[in-house]
Amino acid sequence: MEGKPLRIWKKAMYFPNRKLIANKWWEEFKKVWHIAGPAIITSVSVFSLDFITAAFVGQLGDVELAAVSEVQNVLLGFIFGILLGLGSALETLCGQAVGAGEFNMLGIYLQRSWIISMVTTLLLTPAYVFASRILRLLHQDPKISDLAGKYAIWIIPEIIASALNYPTEKFLQAQSKVWFMAFSSILTLAIHVLLNWIFVTKLGMGLVGAAIAGNISFWILTVVKIIYIVGGWFPEAWTGFSYLAFKSLTKFLKLSISSAVMLCLEVWYYTAVILIVGGLKDAAIAIDSISICMNLQVWTLMVALGFSISASVRVSNELGAGNPKAAKFTVGVNVLISAIVGVFFAVIILATKNQFPRMFSKEQHVISETSKLGYILALTIFISSIQPVLHGVAIGAGWQFLVAMVNFGCYYGLGLPIGAILGYKTNLGVQGVWSAMLGGSLLQTIILFVIIGRTNWHKKALQAEERVRTFGGPVESQLGS
Repeated sequence: MEGKPLRIWKKAMYFPNRKLIANKWWEEFKKVWHIAGPAIITSVSVFSLDFITAAFVGQLGDVELAAVSEVQNVLLGFIFGILLGLGSALETLCGQAVGAGEFNMLGIYLQRSWIISMVTTLLLTPAYVFASRILRLLHQDPKISDLAGKYAIWIIPEIIASALNYPTEKFLQAQSKVWFMAFSSILTLAIHVLLNWIFVTKLGMGLVGAAIAGNISFWILTVVKIIYIVGGWFPEAWTGFSYLAFKSLTKFLKLSISSAVMLCLEVWYYTAVILIVGGLKDAAIAIDSISICMNLQVWTLMVALGFSISASVRVSNELGAGNPKAAKFTVGVNVLISAIVGVFFAVIILATKNQFPRMFSKEQHVISETSKLGYILALTIFISSIQPVLHGVAIGAGWQFLVAMVNFGCYYGLGLPIGAILGYKTNLGVQGVWSAMLGGSLLQTIILFVIIGRTNWHKKALQAEERVRTFGGPVESQLGS
């Protein structure tokens, strides 16, 4: 009988602990979805702007779709990788400042990011002006390159809008003001569909109409959010335009460059794959097939990006607040949820591998080639569902430079060289290129898991406290008063 009270005591100790753990997971689960849910809506809606453009242009012909695909995946991938990376410095700075309760410098950080992004955009504008020549130098099909070059010039206003848009998004995300972004992006997407129908289908303006629709849509997306910020809804974080935005730009630029390098090496990886495929036999078909797959993969990536944003915001906020255990815990919750979502999307791709290509093309040879990539696409989507969360953790913790080195080794030291060999020296073609790309992504994901598993989160919390002091806070704010 003496053992019975002991068993009862053990159960009494066990069940409360289990309930406590369950409650902890549930609370974090709600916090994650509070950020990730609207962030997913925003990411999917914004990406769908290009998705809709490709769908309308795909009805014009193979060459038109290939031209727009090269601009979207090569030039836009190049420019947006830089702009998104520069804007991502705000995820670290604003997120940790919010966690520390230092709202006073957020508006200054935003203005600094605008300045850096706009100057960078102006410096990169020649890449669009001479897009046709650049693509020819990269051994792309001349007919496709000429048409892509014209389209690239027509969408320059879209690039300028994006330079303002990315920092604006990071400013709002750091403060968990994500529902406004979701609503505005859905509205913009609806307008974009209407504009494409009017200019491309109804008026028959072709690629010019598609460019006009994109320019208008991106400026609506950007201006609405800027009005929201400067209109008085952020009295602590936005106190107006200030000359302080031009101070300490060097320190801010260093972190921005580290963020840009990290994300550029990621985004340019897919750009390089398009270029390799562009040199294969039957380039138009090859580009169309892999572009269709990439559009779907990036669309699912936008869902994963919601959890990346959640991980970045939660990690940076908790580190800024000096809660290393909470930062570590939210990593596990975000990874688990995104992995489950990845499995869901992979199953859908496998079930519809003979149907989804018809959404983008009427040509049977394009549909056939795209269907062959279904299995590789499904596995890529699963890996890509987890990978962005790890990047979000890196941004939230300020590891941009370390992850940049990992990206370089896995992608450019392994994935692309093997992809080129399999694409040109074997009969695997597009499948060989994509398989090598997948191998590089898998290795990068494994390495990031190891890095996160060995992280001293208490040390990272102390570094976050130091970063808040270094990049602003009360001292710099008082200097400007």
